[in-house]
Amino acid sequence: MRSEGDMMLRTAFSHQVPRSRRAAASRIRAARFLALLLLTACARPAPPGEPAPAPVAETWRVVTYNIRHGAGLDERIDLERIARVLRSLDADVIALQEVDSVVRRSGREDQAKRLGELLGMNHAFGAFMDYQGGRYGMAILSRCAIRRVNPVRLPDGNEPRIALAVELDAPGGPVTMVNVHFDWVADDGYRFAQAQRVARFLDSLSTPYILAGDFNDRPHTRTLSLFRERAREAAKMGEQRFTFSADDPNRELDYVFVSGKDRWRVVDVDVVEETVASDHFPVVAELVLRRAPVRTGRRVAAAPRVASDPAAGLVRACAR
Repeated sequence: MRSEGDMMLRTAFSHQVPRSRRAAASRIRAARFLALLLLTACARPAPPGEPAPAPVAETWRVVTYNIRHGAGLDERIDLERIARVLRSLDADVIALQEVDSVVRRSGREDQAKRLGELLGMNHAFGAFMDYQGGRYGMAILSRCAIRRVNPVRLPDGNEPRIALAVELDAPGGPVTMVNVHFDWVADDGYRFAQAQRVARFLDSLSTPYILAGDFNDRPHTRTLSLFRERAREAAKMGEQRFTFSADDPNRELDYVFVSGKDRWRVVDVDVVEETVASDHFPVVAELVLRRAPVRTGRRVAAAPRVASDPAAGLVRACAR
């Protein structure tokens, strides 16, 4: 929710495996199968003799996680533990908040780079401010190649803030991932001003986008309404929607949105109840992006037949 200097958090005592993981995996498999059937029903195969069209449907597995600079509720800084949590979620792209870069409190480690190494993912870091001899901010990890990085300066609040935007190289064309971590205090003036700047940036994008992060606000607020006006929320589907705090979950603060003008299908969204690694729970969203038909040499190709074989048209956004 906020950085180390902003609040003191209680310590959790449970080291259990996240309780929702097995149930969530089952729901995701069932929902993914339903999505495949729906996409298949709308697909028309290319006529015999025509070259197969390029893939037009991509599956995206997105995670947002406030990692509290790697400090768990046992007050132990453990990036390997964070990496184990993230590895189990098998994401294509991950938005991380409260990330240190060579800061004294976290052992002067470049946390974004180290997590990228542990997970075999590309990384980008965006700094809010200088802190304890290093920098404090946020990061994005991606299995897709990162084409460009754009830190979007936001109005200052109780701390400086940016939104970290990266353009990802996906099979059907670029997708922009935007990571946010808004101001935390009860008065939402700073937070809403930061959200307005992000909204203007989203409106300027020509690519499909994913917006994810720690919004530090409740669902029925003007900050969240601002994004629902222009984007589609990947709303949580389970009964447990709270993402903070991990030792006493009572607030929904972490969200995922996708660009409303693009053909996104929300397959499943789940809160993973990891109770030790950080003070927030990770949120996992399973999404499908259907691209516009791909123009071939002779005509606009129909969407390919969807099947479990990636070569048939439904492909994972980022290669494994």
